[in-house]
Amino acid sequence: MAGTPERQEWRIATPAGTLHAVRHRAGDAGERRSPIVLMHDSLGCVALWRDFPERLARATGREVIAYDRLGYGRSAPYPGPQPSDFIEEEATSFKAVREQLDLERFVMLGHSVGGGMATAIAGRHADGCEALVTVAAQAFTEPRTLAGIREAKRAFADPDRMARLARHHGDKADWVLDAWVETWHSAPFAHWTLDDSLARVRCPTLAIHGEQDEFGSLAQPRRIAALTPGPAEPTILTDCGHVPHRESPERLIAPVRSFLATSPSR
Repeated sequence: MAGTPERQEWRIATPAGTLHAVRHRAGDAGERRSPIVLMHDSLGCVALWRDFPERLARATGREVIAYDRLGYGRSAPYPGPQPSDFIEEEATSFKAVREQLDLERFVMLGHSVGGGMATAIAGRHADGCEALVTVAAQAFTEPRTLAGIREAKRAFADPDRMARLARHHGDKADWVLDAWVETWHSAPFAHWTLDDSLARVRCPTLAIHGEQDEFGSLAQPRRIAALTPGPAEPTILTDCGHVPHRESPERLIAPVRSFLATSPSR
């Protein structure tokens, strides 16, 4: 789709703090289709999607919305330690986003842990979620996930890496890193699965995964595909790791565009 989507910034009030959100409007065509809501990963934020939201808006003709979860990016700090049920609880926080952005109908797309959150939202807000896309999402805790997190934590011993993280999260950067590492290595997460949330999903679902994902084996998207409506097999991106929207954005957008074009959504 030609043209550059219009960009608008929003502040969303919640009982726990204010959220930062950005809307990319795709023009008149996008006004007639349900918007896509993006959920970022454990170290992510709106800024770290880079130009993916604009690309996705142009390709699909839909409005694309991204927001910083509480504790991340330009949103307010999280009030305390991250709880062990933070993935499922994002569906509760999403209520304020949905109400204040007037999202009667919408599509969820989540990356990594954001894929789990998108799944929880799709199940808890089934009255409005028309389609779900997970990208490099985890459906259960496996050794590869924990090993990848430990390796990433060692890399953040480099002050330059922490400085880059702080560039996006400010003085919340230490909390962001600790929340990721400590939560996944906590006792409650030893046997965590996304199964309960997957069982509540009623909309068409597409699971996408990089063949070389360092944080999850192909068993992850296969479980998502097996437990949700939609294609029985996931879409596997060859020669791609954990961050397809940066490594190979056009190869990620192509199956999303095709999936949404054939899904029974507005």
